Amino acid sequence: MKPLLHAYQRRWINDRKRFKIGMFARQTGKTFTTTLEITDRCFAAATEGRREPWVILSRGERQAVEAMNEGIKPHAKAYGLSFEAAEFDWKDESTGAVHKALEVTFPHGSKVTALPANPDTARGFSRNVFLDEFAFHKDSKAIWGALFPVISKGWDIRVTSTPNGKGNKFYELMTANDDTWSRHTVDIYQAVADGLDRNIDELRAGLADDDLWSQEFELKWLDEASAWLSYELIGSCEDEQAGVPENYQGGPCYVGRDIGRRQDLHVIWVWELVGDVLWERERIEQKRATFAAMDMAFDDVMTRYRVARACIDQTGMGEKVVEDAQIRYPGRIEGVLFTSSSKLIMATQGKERFEDRSVRIKAGDVPLRSDLHKLRKISGPTGVPRFVAERDDDHADRTWAAFLGINAAAGMGGARWTPMMPVPEAAGQPSGPDMDIDKNWIPADV
Repeated sequence: MKPLLHAYQRRWINDRKRFKIGMFARQTGKTFTTTLEITDRCFAAATEGRREPWVILSRGERQAVEAMNEGIKPHAKAYGLSFEAAEFDWKDESTGAVHKALEVTFPHGSKVTALPANPDTARGFSRNVFLDEFAFHKDSKAIWGALFPVISKGWDIRVTSTPNGKGNKFYELMTANDDTWSRHTVDIYQAVADGLDRNIDELRAGLADDDLWSQEFELKWLDEASAWLSYELIGSCEDEQAGVPENYQGGPCYVGRDIGRRQDLHVIWVWELVGDVLWERERIEQKRATFAAMDMAFDDVMTRYRVARACIDQTGMGEKVVEDAQIRYPGRIEGVLFTSSSKLIMATQGKERFEDRSVRIKAGDVPLRSDLHKLRKISGPTGVPRFVAERDDDHADRTWAAFLGINAAAGMGGARWTPMMPVPEAAGQPSGPDMDIDKNWIPADV
């Protein structure tokens, strides 16, 4: 009969050291296994008439829900352990943000609470802790600084993740030279050797990205020194509400369009300005599309969103694309020739936005994360810096589309509106807070 747990999972569960950290390859069951250990300990506590409190801090609400609904609850049912499930709003006192928290209560009072991680949630619970995908938590070092005084009172801690570069607390904990932590490392080769049913060659060919394969399946620490955007910086700007067109609030939008046809992608990136933050609302990617199909996709975006300005890659085949767009949308289209100086300006603007946390991008989008990270700044023969990205299936096209959109927003010098002509209403969307002129507006610069 096939064993319920693979050898590496049994090693993890049977290790009951107080400080335990594990670096696991993607999709090897690290969350499933750790929530099983938590459930097992709650079961033991119930049989002994005592309490075993836990908090699961995940990188976002979706992951917290998955840890509870695909981990704790099914395990409890398998144990025949009765429980009461509840949801409640947990307010972050520092920001006023409200997060959904899920909680399961077992007999004799053991509780497991799951919610997104931030310094406030880390500080707000005194109990055993599971940090799930810790390398991808925003402000991981601040979370750790808030958390450790709590667990130092005698609680146990479990930390799991795949690597996410070197600029985060998970890297520091995994590579520290000490005997405090019990460290587990399970790459894809070890997992398969221990019984995990995966076709390694097929996985690697399907991923088609050597850096991602090295990091997420072979567990290599990628060198962040030359990366323009580190993985931690990218992760800090991810948000589950970004990249969802239905979340468009009706505010001013800025569009970046990177032209590609044969080898490269054609990417249209839509940013919506909400307050002083640019939110990714939609990203359209096409490969080997006709120019007519590319223009149709762009026209669709210009119709569905209130676009203040769009910046389009004018280099090479982009000349005619820009010219045609300027005729269709006079005053709102800017062509950008990709030169060393223009790329430096756009890349700097983009990086500043990421560093200021004034952009929000789609969470958990592996191709996007890889694309943003692959951009490197190197010194040219004349001393002028230039940007390169290793070529695989694309050439950092998503990154340049994002930077073009950020450049469009910067070129506006801030949103200024005046009622001049009607702009199509976004389907089913109410006017945003900036729209106080009865929806009839275009940029005042036009």
